[in-house]
Amino acid sequence: MRRAEPRSGDGPAPALPRGLVALFAVACGAAVANVYFSQPLLVTMGHDLAMSPALVGGVVTLTQVGYGLGLFFLVPLGDVADRRRLIVAQLLLLVVALIVVAAAPTAAALLAGMAAMGLLAVVTQTLAAFAASLAPPAGRGRVVGLVTSGVVTGILLARTASGLLADLAGWRSVYLASASLTALLALVLHRVLPRHSGASPTTALRYGQLLRSTVTLFARERLLRLRALFGLLIFAAFSTLWSSVALPLSEPPYSLSHSAIGALGLIGVAGALAATAAGRLNDRGLSGRTTGIALALLTAAWLPLAFTRTSLWALIVGVVLLDLAVQAVHVTNQTLIYALHPVAGSRLIGGYMVFYSIGSATGAIAATSLYAAAGWGAVCALGAAFSCAGLALWAFTRRGGQGPAAAPAS
Repeated sequence: MRRAEPRSGDGPAPALPRGLVALFAVACGAAVANVYFSQPLLVTMGHDLAMSPALVGGVVTLTQVGYGLGLFFLVPLGDVADRRRLIVAQLLLLVVALIVVAAAPTAAALLAGMAAMGLLAVVTQTLAAFAASLAPPAGRGRVVGLVTSGVVTGILLARTASGLLADLAGWRSVYLASASLTALLALVLHRVLPRHSGASPTTALRYGQLLRSTVTLFARERLLRLRALFGLLIFAAFSTLWSSVALPLSEPPYSLSHSAIGALGLIGVAGALAATAAGRLNDRGLSGRTTGIALALLTAAWLPLAFTRTSLWALIVGVVLLDLAVQAVHVTNQTLIYALHPVAGSRLIGGYMVFYSIGSATGAIAATSLYAAAGWGAVCALGAAFSCAGLALWAFTRRGGQGPAAAPAS
């Protein structure tokens, strides 16, 4: 693949080459997959390293905490640094973190490696902001949708691949394979990504000022605050399901293997399709309607999910609805907030994704703890509560005539 040509400052921005958009999507998917590899493997990791159930839940939580810290402290650098160099450097450091996880001799080493891996996996958001900055405004929703579909596919394949590899060669092989793929992607991206573009970072801020400006953006932009709340609630619901569903499926009457539990993620492929469709709907100005319908579907998804212990078909229906709804809202959120201030794209997306990480960590720790204390029904009630809160927020803001879904004029 040829290196993408820099964009000139004159005339309309050209459409991104399909090959480059596909590369962005693959790289995003591969990076974010590292955050989700552990979900079908929690029981095996716990047995291998003699971890208590509460400590096993900490694997997911610490990964999300690391991800949240990276979103605030690393992603904003994309607005002041050479994004190509930043992306390659983060990928190479991610390789090191993956090797630490794969070789972890103790629970403490595993948890430290997971936190570092989460911190560096935020390269996904640096890539997404870079892709959005290169896209012409009229087609930005399509590009964001396609890149996000790569993220969704990475999340889904993460569970499938980790379950399969763990059954074949043990859970450590999952992280060794990912380290190899990440190193390869770092080499390809170093050769292909543009060195400069018309959307190159031009913000002359020191690091401390850069971080403060992220907070300032939240204080100033109501749309950003509302969309961040949507992100927190939908990913709390998402994590409630995916951080705990392996627990009932690994127990009687199912007693499924790692690969079978991982394959469940493929059912959520509708989420990738929704990401692409949502991007196109946003380009047509239908973001408000898309958000409302998706949040209604997310709420409805917990009814069939409540019957997981008695019907795998009910679980399948619930997974399809939940993944479709979450990704539709997520793409809508990113498209709208990036349009607020394209020159601050990394800070906007990084700040928004901090709320994603908070929601994911909250859902993970609450779901695993609640499952141990009260069972699967309580987990589904928790997920439904997060979903209902999101739908209520959307209805309230729409009724007030200041709907957060309205696309900003730019």
